[in-house]
Amino acid sequence: MEPRNLPGPNASSLIERDHKVVSPSYPRGYPFVMDHGKGVYVWDVDGNKFLDFAAGIAVNSTGHSHPAVVKAIQEQAEKFIHISSDFYHPKWIELSEYLNRIAPFEEDAVIFVTNSGTESVESALKLARYHTGRTQFIGFLGGFHGRTHGSVTLTASKPHYHRGFYPLMNGVTHIPYPDPYRPVLNMLPGEDTGDAVIRYLEENIFAHLVPPQDVAGIIIEPIQGEGGYVVPPANFLPRLREMCTRHGILLIADEVQSGVGRTGKWWAIENFGVEPDIVTTAKGIASGVPFGAMIARKSITTWKKGAHGNTFGGNPLACVAALETLKLVENEFMGNAGRVGSYCLQKLSEMQSRHPSIGVVRGIGLMIGIEFVNNRETREPGEKLRDKVVDLAFERGLLTLGCGTSTIRVSPPLCITAEEIDEGLAIFEEAVTLAEKAG
Repeated sequence: MEPRNLPGPNASSLIERDHKVVSPSYPRGYPFVMDHGKGVYVWDVDGNKFLDFAAGIAVNSTGHSHPAVVKAIQEQAEKFIHISSDFYHPKWIELSEYLNRIAPFEEDAVIFVTNSGTESVESALKLARYHTGRTQFIGFLGGFHGRTHGSVTLTASKPHYHRGFYPLMNGVTHIPYPDPYRPVLNMLPGEDTGDAVIRYLEENIFAHLVPPQDVAGIIIEPIQGEGGYVVPPANFLPRLREMCTRHGILLIADEVQSGVGRTGKWWAIENFGVEPDIVTTAKGIASGVPFGAMIARKSITTWKKGAHGNTFGGNPLACVAALETLKLVENEFMGNAGRVGSYCLQKLSEMQSRHPSIGVVRGIGLMIGIEFVNNRETREPGEKLRDKVVDLAFERGLLTLGCGTSTIRVSPPLCITAEEIDEGLAIFEEAVTLAEKAG
């Protein structure tokens, strides 16, 4: 496919205006200025069409502007747009009942609704401290949990998220995430990376640094998102669950990016047969309308009236968007994510055999990471090559996003078809080929 001359004149003009008035802290990538979208396709303000493999960072789970979601928002907007969380409304209750039904634990759930992923994480941290009376948390290197004070303290994927903001929240200790491709810890005979991390936590952190009796919660992404779409070994999360139970520590699953059907199940942690104590969600839950939730076991939701709240909690537009999204995911798109995701992984594995720059392909469902390397034997991260692939794909009509040091994520809308995967991968492989030739 021939590259386009991007950005076009309309996009260039808008980007110039943006730079004058919008905070420079936003991590803008390539110069895509959106005009509209439908399904898995988007168009920029100059009329260029793109296939979307990013879905607004795994947000547009039902595709762009799904008619059922749009209709629900329109109908609700005609009734009322806001009533503060001091009061009640039916859709908030209905949505909470839905989330209780699909919560990844047998016990009944209690729902605290939010406006974003970082707010969901902050809610989980507060509840964990309130319920346990403990102060400490364990997080993971490579993890991303948000950018507000508590969540950014748990975040450990890039140093610039912390630069200029110290001191951060007290009481957080980070340990390695069990990355099978890039293990941090030495493994004993018979161990995998998951075993090594559990041993390190028990024999080093708990034995020498943080008493487990002081730890309120361990917060983990069942599949790391920003850290590189890293899938842990199958035995790791069950062992972590057992250890949390033994020490009375709450297991908090951050499913902001991995949840709501993206892996072919409601929650990524279900792929490992583990029940957490708290789940945080946002991104894909409302098809792009800002919304999130903290889903907690009823037995630990012991805080009292006024302990936590928010003005926009239960926003009716967000609630109806979330309800329609969950129905579509359950009835159509969750199964599709599993099937098409397996197909995409197979095609990418075949592509890997043709391209030495692809070090590893990993993922579950439509949460797939392709990690680039400069040398397969040394596994030296190919960050510049990865960035070149992203740019070349964009010029040819495919939206992608990087993550980790040298990974590109495949996180399209869950409604994508195998034919659309083929279309996108054809562009992607052309970009990889050109990037490899350029060096």
